[in-house]
Amino acid sequence: MAATGVLPFIRGVDLSGNDFKGGYFPEHVKSMTSLRWLKLNRTGLCYLPEELASLQKLEHLSVSHNSLTTLHGELSSLPCLRAIVARANNLKNSGVPDDIFQLDDLSVLDLSYNLLSEIPRELENAKNMLVLNLSHNSIENIPNQLFINLTDLLYLDLSDNKLESLPPQMRRLVHLQTLILNNNPLMHAQLRQLPAMTALQTLHLRNTQRTQSNLPTSLEGLSTLSDVQLSCNDLTRVPECLYTLSSLRRLNLSSNQISELSLCIDQWTQLESLNLSRNQLTSLPSAICKLTKLKKLYLNSNKLDFDGIPSGIGKLASLEEFMAANNNLELIPESLCRCGKLKKLVLNKNRLVTLPEAVHFLTNLEILDVRENPSLVMPPKPVDKTSEFYNIDFSLQNQLRLAGASPAVVAAAAGASGARDPVARKMRLRRRKDSSQDDQAKQVLKGMSDVAEEKNKNPQVSAVRIGSDLKTRRWDQGLEKPHLNYSEFFTEDVGQIPGLTVWHIENFIPTMIDEAFHGKFYEADCYIVLKTSLDENGSFNWQIFYWIGQEATMDKKACAAIHAVNLRNFLGAQCRTIREEMGDESEEFSTVFDNYISYIEGGTASGFYTVEETQYITRLFRCYNKSNIKLESVPLKASSLDPRLIGHSLNGCLGVLFWGGWGNKRLG
Repeated sequence: MAATGVLPFIRGVDLSGNDFKGGYFPEHVKSMTSLRWLKLNRTGLCYLPEELASLQKLEHLSVSHNSLTTLHGELSSLPCLRAIVARANNLKNSGVPDDIFQLDDLSVLDLSYNLLSEIPRELENAKNMLVLNLSHNSIENIPNQLFINLTDLLYLDLSDNKLESLPPQMRRLVHLQTLILNNNPLMHAQLRQLPAMTALQTLHLRNTQRTQSNLPTSLEGLSTLSDVQLSCNDLTRVPECLYTLSSLRRLNLSSNQISELSLCIDQWTQLESLNLSRNQLTSLPSAICKLTKLKKLYLNSNKLDFDGIPSGIGKLASLEEFMAANNNLELIPESLCRCGKLKKLVLNKNRLVTLPEAVHFLTNLEILDVRENPSLVMPPKPVDKTSEFYNIDFSLQNQLRLAGASPAVVAAAAGASGARDPVARKMRLRRRKDSSQDDQAKQVLKGMSDVAEEKNKNPQVSAVRIGSDLKTRRWDQGLEKPHLNYSEFFTEDVGQIPGLTVWHIENFIPTMIDEAFHGKFYEADCYIVLKTSLDENGSFNWQIFYWIGQEATMDKKACAAIHAVNLRNFLGAQCRTIREEMGDESEEFSTVFDNYISYIEGGTASGFYTVEETQYITRLFRCYNKSNIKLESVPLKASSLDPRLIGHSLNGCLGVLFWGGWGNKRLG
């Protein structure tokens, strides 16, 4: 391949999954001098190969899921390097070189799932940093100077560390859009920096010891905040600051100690998903009926009864999922059955006696779970109105009686009808039956003779299949399935071990991702999720989902749907492949990841080739010095035009415009 001269023109290469242990790294990589991105994930690397020094145009380097203990080497000599992804290694602080933070273009750094005990030194010098992920380490504190220069950060993930406080300089992160601090003992953090982060869209504070006293009093300035995660904390009521978030779309307050909701929840006019499971709620306020855009309402494991659900809940016209398992419900309001878009109704582990008859009119209902309600009697299905005519007596006597005829006339009609000869009637029926059988026999003989004549005329007609199955089969079982080989997409052990398996679509092909990244979805990617379990008979049960990112390209969307069906065919499963969209995941899908789903900006490149148009910058130059004309760049605005000079030159796209001043002389 090197002899063909192709290597210098390669822009990107993925060597993930190869075994480069013991220094067996391909030396031809150093000939790829135009390489822009390089992936070396899961290759067994213990150190960075020296061939990287030749890749002077490299912008993106991914070395995740290896055995790296150090990043020392040639990284600092790569002037164009923008992204370093080294998650899931064995990196300690001593293995992170200080000089990589002097790279001018470094904007993405992922050191999650490592052994860091503190923030890397000199990290504050990476002034162009946009994405910083240091989650799943053992970091105990953040130095105050870190966020003095990192003011352009858009994404910050510090979850699953040992942080007890946050530096006040975090208020400088005015461009931050995503802040994830889950699973940190932030007992001393008052989060007074939050109101200054006016661009914040996603805020996750799961299991951070939040109470009413250590949250800001108001978040009114966060006009774009739409996703808040406050589950697994010590909240006894909904924090007042949340009521000021008018753009809120997703709110998770599950696993707290909340006993009541305020009437102020009607401020959440854009709310689509509300999770209040595992709290102490005994009733819902009537104001919840004003959340007309609400699609998902989760109330599992509370103390709700029939009186605790407002009668006007039927006004939630967009409601698709209502889950109130493990409560004290004896009945549900009939108005709940007026939510015509309801797809999932989960009421198991309650005290239900019956359900409204209107539940039969929920035409979109896909799941109705009423298990473990021992006293439940399902309402009868409404009978078709045509059955009302079955019990009408159409006899002559009854019709005469209804018409007011005299008893003598009614008796005469009864006598006339009773004077029939039963023996003669039997003979007539027998003759009719015999004649019909003769007619049928004649028709059969005629049909057989016609078939024989037609067969003699056309001997090429294929014979009728004689050994056809007598057992009635489903229509899809009769289809002949093509013999396809799925081994290049899925390995033999897929679906044979209980658990969770996730693939993401990359270059048209599903690629399995590590268990540590389950539940973390890139907005521009698509994923396939397989949940394998065993039933009571020891047989495998499969659930297949395909998740579509909001920014995903068309090829990824199509491949996710196609390969989800391929996976089902590969397993021989009878289940459906379920489509899940970003921000609109079902509770069933969320349960697969223990209700912990996070979104990450970005994704892999599209499988299609893209052509980028050359961007031309418009510049303005002034011309002076008549004897030896010189050009000087000036700001592109009208005030820069000086008529005393020879002229001004405007360069834009592929053309040049010249503006002459008083000192200009016509050029021959």
